[in-house]
Amino acid sequence: MFKGILIWIKDIIRHRELIVKLSINDFKIRYAASYLGAIWAFVQPIVTVTIYVFVFGYGFKSTPVSDTPFVLWLVAGIVPWFFFLEALMSATTSLMDYSYLVKKVVFKISILPIVKITAALFVHLFFIVITILLYLLNGYKISPYYLQIIYYCFCTIVLTLGLSYGTAAVTVFFKDLSQIVNILLQFGMWLTPIMWDYNLFGPKVAKIMKFNPMFYVVDGYRDCFFGNVWFWEKPGQTVWFWFVSLVIFIVGAFTFKRLEKHFADVL
Repeated sequence: MFKGILIWIKDIIRHRELIVKLSINDFKIRYAASYLGAIWAFVQPIVTVTIYVFVFGYGFKSTPVSDTPFVLWLVAGIVPWFFFLEALMSATTSLMDYSYLVKKVVFKISILPIVKITAALFVHLFFIVITILLYLLNGYKISPYYLQIIYYCFCTIVLTLGLSYGTAAVTVFFKDLSQIVNILLQFGMWLTPIMWDYNLFGPKVAKIMKFNPMFYVVDGYRDCFFGNVWFWEKPGQTVWFWFVSLVIFIVGAFTFKRLEKHFADVL
Protein backbone atom coordinates (compact mmCIF):
# COMPACT_ATOMS: atom_id res chain seq x y z
CA MET A 1 0.00 0.00 0.00
CA PHE A 2 2.74 2.44 1.00
CA LYS A 3 4.81 1.44 -2.01
CA GLY A 4 1.84 2.22 -4.24
CA ILE A 5 1.41 5.66 -2.64
CA LEU A 6 5.10 6.43 -3.14
CA ILE A 7 4.88 5.43 -6.81
CA TRP A 8 1.80 7.62 -7.20
CA ILE A 9 3.63 10.61 -5.67
CA LYS A 10 6.61 10.05 -7.97
CA ASP A 11 4.28 9.94 -10.99
CA ILE A 12 2.76 13.30 -10.01
CA ILE A 13 6.21 14.86 -9.62
CA ARG A 14 7.35 13.37 -12.92
CA HIS A 15 4.27 14.69 -14.76
CA ARG A 16 3.92 17.99 -12.90
CA GLU A 17 4.52 20.15 -15.97
CA LEU A 18 1.97 18.18 -17.99
CA ILE A 19 -0.58 18.46 -15.17
CA VAL A 20 -0.21 22.25 -15.00
CA LYS A 21 -0.35 22.59 -18.79
CA LEU A 22 -3.49 20.44 -19.09
CA SER A 23 -5.11 22.27 -16.16
CA ILE A 24 -4.60 25.67 -17.75
CA ASN A 25 -5.88 24.34 -21.06
CA ASP A 26 -8.91 22.76 -19.36
CA PHE A 27 -9.69 26.05 -17.61
CA LYS A 28 -9.58 27.94 -20.92
CA ILE A 29 -11.52 25.41 -22.98
CA ARG A 30 -14.38 25.20 -20.50
CA TYR A 31 -15.42 28.77 -21.29
CA ALA A 32 -13.96 29.12 -24.80
CA ALA A 33 -17.38 29.28 -26.51
CA SER A 34 -18.65 32.23 -24.43
CA TYR A 35 -17.93 35.92 -25.03
CA LEU A 36 -16.68 36.56 -21.50
CA GLY A 37 -14.59 33.40 -21.47
CA ALA A 38 -13.01 32.40 -18.15
CA ILE A 39 -14.67 35.37 -16.39
CA TRP A 40 -17.75 33.15 -15.98
CA ALA A 41 -15.71 30.88 -13.69
CA PHE A 42 -15.58 33.76 -11.19
CA VAL A 43 -18.97 35.35 -11.85
CA GLN A 44 -21.13 32.36 -10.89
CA PRO A 45 -19.62 31.82 -7.39
CA ILE A 46 -19.67 35.57 -6.74
CA VAL A 47 -23.38 35.76 -7.63
CA THR A 48 -24.13 32.72 -5.44
CA VAL A 49 -22.26 34.16 -2.46
CA THR A 50 -23.98 37.53 -2.94
CA ILE A 51 -27.41 35.87 -2.90
CA TYR A 52 -26.60 33.98 0.31
CA VAL A 53 -25.24 37.15 1.91
CA PHE A 54 -28.38 39.15 1.14
CA VAL A 55 -30.79 36.35 2.09
CA PHE A 56 -29.15 35.32 5.36
CA GLY A 57 -27.24 38.45 6.27
CA TYR A 58 -29.81 41.12 5.41
CA GLY A 59 -33.07 39.28 4.69
CA PHE A 60 -33.16 37.15 7.85
CA LYS A 61 -30.80 39.56 9.62
CA SER A 62 -28.70 36.74 11.01
CA THR A 63 -26.79 37.56 14.16
CA PRO A 64 -22.98 37.43 14.42
CA VAL A 65 -21.43 34.00 14.96
CA SER A 66 -18.47 33.66 17.34
CA ASP A 67 -18.38 37.47 17.58
CA THR A 68 -17.86 37.62 13.80
CA PRO A 69 -20.31 39.35 11.43
CA PHE A 70 -22.44 36.70 9.77
CA VAL A 71 -21.41 37.73 6.25
CA LEU A 72 -17.71 37.23 7.04
CA TRP A 73 -18.43 33.99 8.89
CA LEU A 74 -20.43 32.69 5.91
CA VAL A 75 -17.85 33.61 3.27
CA ALA A 76 -15.02 31.95 5.19
CA GLY A 77 -16.95 28.67 5.21
CA ILE A 78 -18.49 28.71 1.76
CA VAL A 79 -15.26 29.40 -0.18
CA PRO A 80 -13.67 25.99 0.60
CA TRP A 81 -16.99 24.26 -0.07
CA PHE A 82 -17.21 25.79 -3.55
CA PHE A 83 -13.72 24.48 -4.25
CA PHE A 84 -14.64 21.00 -3.03
CA LEU A 85 -17.88 21.06 -5.04
CA GLU A 86 -16.33 22.22 -8.31
CA ALA A 87 -13.26 19.99 -8.00
CA LEU A 88 -15.20 16.80 -7.21
CA MET A 89 -17.84 17.33 -9.89
CA SER A 90 -15.33 18.05 -12.65
CA ALA A 91 -12.94 15.28 -11.54
CA THR A 92 -15.80 12.77 -11.53
CA THR A 93 -16.26 13.22 -15.29
CA SER A 94 -12.54 13.66 -16.05
CA LEU A 95 -12.10 10.27 -17.77
CA MET A 96 -15.05 10.90 -20.07
CA ASP A 97 -13.94 14.45 -20.82
CA TYR A 98 -10.49 13.19 -21.80
CA SER A 99 -11.57 9.91 -23.37
CA TYR A 100 -9.18 10.47 -26.29
CA LEU A 101 -6.26 10.47 -23.83
CA VAL A 102 -7.55 7.43 -21.95
CA LYS A 103 -7.36 5.41 -25.15
CA LYS A 104 -3.67 6.20 -25.55
CA VAL A 105 -1.59 3.30 -24.24
CA VAL A 106 1.35 5.42 -23.09
CA PHE A 107 -0.66 8.12 -21.30
CA LYS A 108 -0.77 8.13 -17.49
CA ILE A 109 -4.53 8.46 -17.02
CA SER A 110 -4.32 8.61 -13.21
CA ILE A 111 -3.32 12.29 -13.52
CA LEU A 112 -6.62 13.29 -15.19
CA PRO A 113 -8.60 13.78 -11.93
CA ILE A 114 -5.63 15.81 -10.66
CA VAL A 115 -5.82 17.99 -13.78
CA LYS A 116 -9.47 18.83 -13.05
CA ILE A 117 -8.78 19.55 -9.38
CA THR A 118 -5.87 21.82 -10.29
CA ALA A 119 -8.09 23.72 -12.75
CA ALA A 120 -10.63 24.29 -9.95
CA LEU A 121 -7.78 25.43 -7.69
CA PHE A 122 -7.18 28.50 -9.90
CA VAL A 123 -10.62 29.89 -9.06
CA HIS A 124 -10.24 28.92 -5.40
CA LEU A 125 -7.02 30.91 -5.04
CA PHE A 126 -8.80 33.93 -6.50
CA PHE A 127 -11.57 33.65 -3.89
CA ILE A 128 -9.07 33.25 -1.07
CA VAL A 129 -7.57 36.61 -2.06
CA ILE A 130 -11.06 38.16 -2.25
CA THR A 131 -11.91 36.77 1.21
CA ILE A 132 -8.71 38.18 2.71
CA LEU A 133 -9.47 41.60 1.19
CA LEU A 134 -13.03 41.42 2.55
CA TYR A 135 -11.72 40.79 6.06
CA LEU A 136 -9.16 43.58 5.76
CA LEU A 137 -11.85 46.03 4.63
CA ASN A 138 -13.86 45.12 7.75
CA GLY A 139 -11.06 45.99 10.13
CA TYR A 140 -9.35 42.61 10.52
CA LYS A 141 -5.56 42.55 10.33
CA ILE A 142 -3.31 40.16 8.43
CA SER A 143 -2.61 37.25 10.74
CA PRO A 144 0.02 34.48 10.79
CA TYR A 145 -2.93 32.07 10.95
CA TYR A 146 -3.47 32.80 7.25
CA LEU A 147 -0.47 30.56 6.57
CA GLN A 148 -2.45 27.45 7.42
CA ILE A 149 -4.82 28.15 4.53
CA ILE A 150 -2.19 26.24 2.53
CA TYR A 151 -2.60 23.27 4.88
CA TYR A 152 -6.41 23.22 4.74
CA CYS A 153 -6.31 23.66 0.97
CA PHE A 154 -4.08 20.59 0.78
CA CYS A 155 -6.53 18.72 3.03
CA THR A 156 -9.34 19.50 0.59
CA ILE A 157 -7.27 18.35 -2.38
CA VAL A 158 -6.40 15.00 -0.76
CA LEU A 159 -10.00 14.33 0.26
CA THR A 160 -11.33 15.33 -3.15
CA LEU A 161 -8.75 13.29 -5.01
CA GLY A 162 -9.54 10.16 -3.02
CA LEU A 163 -13.25 10.54 -3.69
CA SER A 164 -12.77 11.40 -7.37
CA TYR A 165 -10.57 8.38 -8.08
CA GLY A 166 -13.50 6.20 -7.07
CA THR A 167 -16.26 8.28 -8.67
CA ALA A 168 -14.34 8.85 -11.93
CA ALA A 169 -13.64 5.13 -12.32
CA VAL A 170 -17.24 4.07 -11.66
CA THR A 171 -18.70 6.86 -13.82
CA VAL A 172 -17.08 5.30 -16.89
CA PHE A 173 -19.36 2.27 -16.44
CA PHE A 174 -22.31 3.99 -14.73
CA LYS A 175 -22.65 7.50 -16.16
CA ASP A 176 -25.60 8.40 -13.92
CA LEU A 177 -23.21 8.49 -10.99
CA SER A 178 -22.17 12.05 -11.85
CA GLN A 179 -25.78 13.18 -11.33
CA ILE A 180 -26.00 11.22 -8.08
CA VAL A 181 -22.81 12.88 -6.85
CA ASN A 182 -24.31 16.28 -7.69
CA ILE A 183 -27.42 15.52 -5.62
CA LEU A 184 -25.35 14.19 -2.71
CA LEU A 185 -23.26 17.36 -2.73
CA GLN A 186 -26.42 19.45 -2.40
CA PHE A 187 -27.35 17.47 0.71
CA GLY A 188 -23.75 17.68 1.90
CA MET A 189 -23.80 21.46 1.79
CA TRP A 190 -26.63 21.57 4.32
CA LEU A 191 -25.22 18.75 6.44
CA THR A 192 -21.97 20.68 6.72
CA PRO A 193 -22.33 23.74 9.00
CA ILE A 194 -21.62 26.33 6.31
CA MET A 195 -24.71 28.53 6.61
CA TRP A 196 -25.72 27.57 10.13
CA ASP A 197 -23.90 27.42 13.45
CA TYR A 198 -23.62 23.84 14.73
CA ASN A 199 -23.44 25.10 18.33
CA LEU A 200 -27.11 26.09 18.14
CA PHE A 201 -28.19 22.43 18.39
CA GLY A 202 -26.19 21.42 21.42
CA PRO A 203 -23.05 19.37 22.07
CA LYS A 204 -24.49 16.07 20.77
CA VAL A 205 -25.17 17.48 17.29
CA ALA A 206 -21.80 19.24 17.33
CA LYS A 207 -20.08 15.94 18.08
CA ILE A 208 -21.89 14.20 15.21
CA MET A 209 -21.02 17.04 12.80
CA LYS A 210 -17.32 16.55 13.48
CA PHE A 211 -17.42 13.10 11.86
CA ASN A 212 -17.91 14.86 8.53
CA PRO A 213 -14.41 15.41 7.04
CA MET A 214 -15.52 18.63 5.33
CA PHE A 215 -16.47 19.99 8.75
CA TYR A 216 -12.76 19.92 9.58
CA VAL A 217 -11.90 21.88 6.42
CA VAL A 218 -14.69 24.48 6.73
CA ASP A 219 -14.03 25.02 10.42
CA GLY A 220 -10.31 25.18 9.67
CA TYR A 221 -10.74 27.97 7.14
CA ARG A 222 -12.68 29.93 9.72
CA ASP A 223 -9.89 29.37 12.21
CA CYS A 224 -7.54 30.92 9.66
CA PHE A 225 -9.56 34.09 9.20
CA PHE A 226 -10.95 34.82 12.65
CA GLY A 227 -10.75 31.81 14.97
CA ASN A 228 -7.01 32.15 15.59
CA VAL A 229 -6.55 28.42 16.18
CA TRP A 230 -3.73 26.32 14.73
CA PHE A 231 -4.65 22.93 13.32
CA TRP A 232 -2.37 21.10 15.76
CA GLU A 233 -4.43 22.56 18.61
CA LYS A 234 -7.24 20.21 17.47
CA PRO A 235 -5.38 16.88 17.55
CA GLY A 236 -8.49 14.69 17.76
CA GLN A 237 -10.18 16.24 14.72
CA THR A 238 -6.90 16.32 12.78
CA VAL A 239 -6.21 12.62 13.35
CA TRP A 240 -9.80 11.71 12.46
CA PHE A 241 -9.73 13.76 9.25
CA TRP A 242 -6.51 12.19 8.00
CA PHE A 243 -7.67 8.71 8.96
CA VAL A 244 -10.92 9.11 6.98
CA SER A 245 -9.19 10.85 4.06
CA LEU A 246 -6.49 8.19 3.74
CA VAL A 247 -9.06 5.38 3.89
CA ILE A 248 -11.09 7.12 1.17
CA PHE A 249 -7.94 7.67 -0.88
CA ILE A 250 -6.82 4.04 -0.61
CA VAL A 251 -10.28 2.72 -1.52
CA GLY A 252 -10.59 5.20 -4.40
CA ALA A 253 -7.12 4.48 -5.77
CA PHE A 254 -7.69 0.71 -5.47
CA THR A 255 -10.99 1.00 -7.36
CA PHE A 256 -9.36 3.12 -10.04
CA LYS A 257 -6.49 0.67 -10.46
CA ARG A 258 -8.75 -2.39 -10.68
CA LEU A 259 -11.00 -0.83 -13.33
CA GLU A 260 -8.28 1.03 -15.25
CA LYS A 261 -7.64 -1.74 -17.79
CA HIS A 262 -11.30 -1.61 -18.92
CA PHE A 263 -11.58 2.17 -19.42
CA ALA A 264 -10.39 2.26 -23.03
CA ASP A 265 -12.79 -0.55 -24.04
CA VAL A 266 -15.84 1.16 -22.53
CA LEU A 267 -15.00 4.68 -23.69
